[in-house]
Amino acid sequence: MSDTVSFGYEDVSPDEKTARVGGVFSNVAAKYDVMNDAMSGGMHRLWKDRFVRRMKPQPGEAILDMAGGTGDIAFRMAAAGAEVVVADINQDMLDVGIERAMERGIDGLSWSCQNAEELTYPAAQFDAYTIVFGIRNVTYIDKALREAHRVLKYGGRFYCMEFSTTDWPGFKEIYDLYSHRLMPKIGKAIANDEDSYRYLAESIRRFPQPPVFEGMIRDAGFTSTRVEPILGGAVNIHSGWKI
Repeated sequence: MSDTVSFGYEDVSPDEKTARVGGVFSNVAAKYDVMNDAMSGGMHRLWKDRFVRRMKPQPGEAILDMAGGTGDIAFRMAAAGAEVVVADINQDMLDVGIERAMERGIDGLSWSCQNAEELTYPAAQFDAYTIVFGIRNVTYIDKALREAHRVLKYGGRFYCMEFSTTDWPGFKEIYDLYSHRLMPKIGKAIANDEDSYRYLAESIRRFPQPPVFEGMIRDAGFTSTRVEPILGGAVNIHSGWKI
């Protein structure tokens, strides 16, 4: 393991990253969903719908939604009849999700505070594992991927959606300007937190490019891996199977 890991554009100790990421999400939890709408123009809802259509949750399936926080993905999968465990390392995010589920009258979800790198579940427990806009915040991504593989049943599927950099000419420059200049300002205006949203923008730039991340998924033991780009790769749906 490296002595340092990335926290945005900084290189910090693993313990410091874990603590600082925890602070970021505790700070943004209350405004997280409002900020998602503001930053994406509401498009995150369409991306999440598309993601759930791709992973095809089935009635009665046991699904672990890691970094599930406020419940956006879990609510969609539960509507299809899946039995979803919403896991997140940050209890503040889970508390927001539990409150949202109560407001919507959504029953049947389980909520658990979990570290993606050291899950407490036994091997071969789940039919599917999902993680949406969360893997880049993990301290050791390779450990989290191995844990995802471990807790899946044979024949189980892994689905991840994460930001990256776009390769569309013209849009790339606009996207970079928006991420680095405007996103932190929106964070300050809506959530009174410029620093957290600066980190979130920087973390996208430090996340492995899609082909590299796909290789990490394969290295964790998954087969039939696939990458589906959205907006020229600004968002990507990654998938793989445990065979």
